[in-house]
Amino acid sequence: MPSYHPQRIEPKWQAYWDRNKTFRVGDLKPDQPKLYVLDMFPYPSGDGLHVGHPEGYTATDILCRYKRMRGFNVLHPMGWDAFGLPAEQYAIKNNVHPRDTTRKNVDNFRRQIKALGFSYDWEREVDTTDPAYYRWTQWIFLQLFDTWFDPDLEWSAPQGGPRKGKGRPIAELPIPEGTADPDAYRDSKRLAYRAEVPVNWCPGLGTVLANEEVIDGKSEVGGFPVVRMPLKQWMLRITAYADRLVEDLDLVDWPKPVRDMQRNWIGRSEGAEVDFTIAADPVKWSDDRARSGFPEAAEADVIRVFTTRPDTLFGATYMVLAPEHPLVDVLTTPDHKEAVEAYRKSVASKSDLDRTDLAKVKTGVFTGGHAINPVNGQPVPVWIADYVLMGYGTGAIMAVPGHDERDFEFAMTFDLPIRRVVAKDLERAGSPLEAAEAEYGVAVNSANDQVSLDGLPTAEAK
Repeated sequence: MPSYHPQRIEPKWQAYWDRNKTFRVGDLKPDQPKLYVLDMFPYPSGDGLHVGHPEGYTATDILCRYKRMRGFNVLHPMGWDAFGLPAEQYAIKNNVHPRDTTRKNVDNFRRQIKALGFSYDWEREVDTTDPAYYRWTQWIFLQLFDTWFDPDLEWSAPQGGPRKGKGRPIAELPIPEGTADPDAYRDSKRLAYRAEVPVNWCPGLGTVLANEEVIDGKSEVGGFPVVRMPLKQWMLRITAYADRLVEDLDLVDWPKPVRDMQRNWIGRSEGAEVDFTIAADPVKWSDDRARSGFPEAAEADVIRVFTTRPDTLFGATYMVLAPEHPLVDVLTTPDHKEAVEAYRKSVASKSDLDRTDLAKVKTGVFTGGHAINPVNGQPVPVWIADYVLMGYGTGAIMAVPGHDERDFEFAMTFDLPIRRVVAKDLERAGSPLEAAEAEYGVAVNSANDQVSLDGLPTAEAK
């Protein structure tokens, strides 16, 4: 058997593939099946490829070569996810333009990948720093900005039959009669909109960081202190079309674990919005609300929460706001101001991942203020705690410690009342709770002058 000399054989054939564009996507034939295989584009750092790159690329290359031999027309491109924080910091440190260093790194990555002999179509190379590429990301943004989502519009999908809910041009948005500011109303429905939300701000790097880039309150790159601060930025109104996103997962031919991951990322929840008033005269507020109905946006004297368990409203014994919530300043009494400010300052250096770590000890501070539970008229104390995030939901929760594990732990830590409003059976209705019971059961201790849920299965009560 002749010896195999990779230093002679591999460069020869790699040069042949490159010269003859062996893996270029050719003209499709009617009976030729198509296959599109997309790798995760690498970030072209100055260090070159690491072992994780060829590990994944080898698997997809094997599949591509096999499918080509089976008669498939395979599109297998490569590209570069360029211009990240490391490139910016390297450019600043060395006083060079990031375009120059990125181009140099891309050339090196391309050379290394070609030396590994992967079967990419290099005529389909993508570079996220190329204006010819990112002009289309800007175009997509403009489409989102000029679109609103009509949940009632019926249409038919190529697969899966009739569907409901689709984006429409913002010019077709119906403006309710009597709207004082049509432009503001129109902006409130755009799929791309601006909002002020808390971010991880790093003064040392002069940029916003993702949660994964913050470690123990410092930036992963450079080790600079990071603080939480509100910043106006562009957002996407994903909640408007969450149902459509979930339903359309049935139209894609993806493995079930991948589709499940997507469903979890979308995070669609079914529930209700509930308003707790902090008005000086809650009775007048309640009467006014009864006449006006439930508004689309909460008033200035209302804490709005979203709950997936409205059947447990009678068990809400306290509320928790995110430390950044605008009503914290309104609710905080003078004798609690110092403690609240100190707590907010301590939270400012934590990332969302740190704040939502379920294993950590619960922390929080009482504001001194109260809100009115709408179902029983009772005042409930309002706390702030780091496990509630301003960028998630409404930035406020109603705490039902009898039936939520996280709320139970918080109530036990700060000796807050725990009320059972759901019992697995009526015999246990009067027994004390030793742990949160999140299961559905029978409603107990859930009545006021107008309505009683007692004895009703809580799966129906919701």
